[in-house]
Amino acid sequence: MKTIGLLSLCLLALLPSLKAQTSFIEGCLGNWKGTMYIYSRGALKDSVSVTLTVAKTNEAAAWTWKTEYLSPKMPMVKDYVLRLKDAAKGHYITDEGGGIMLMDYLFNNKLYCVFETAGVMLTSTYELRGKELIFEVTSGKKQTEDNQPVTNFSVDNLQRVVFRKAE
Repeated sequence: MKTIGLLSLCLLALLPSLKAQTSFIEGCLGNWKGTMYIYSRGALKDSVSVTLTVAKTNEAAAWTWKTEYLSPKMPMVKDYVLRLKDAAKGHYITDEGGGIMLMDYLFNNKLYCVFETAGVMLTSTYELRGKELIFEVTSGKKQTEDNQPVTNFSVDNLQRVVFRKAE
């Protein structure tokens, strides 16, 4: 009897986390469109129309996460898969293909990813805010300061899209 009660308490403790996982992904499902604004060192440098498709896959706890950059100069498609790794911890993985896996962390309605490549630190977020899905990527480099107890990184670039559901 005590085992069943303890198990029930554990399941109840996980329920808010599991509900948050489901509501974020369910809210992201569909076709989205927006304009990406590209900033460098605080100044707007360019903009490009972007679409995002989030859909269920045949794989349990995995979703297509496909971004199309509709640039006349340099069109690009990023066809990724978002996979749930640990619902209790809000941990996801973005599978970019070719063995590249990015770790994502969900807190309430915002998915965070921080990684470094080729000496550049990048942060990426998706935030579901009502009927909008806000996508941001920042990038910068390690700042060298002698005798500092912390490592600082610049924020040189920002890419930002406010997606709205396509009709």
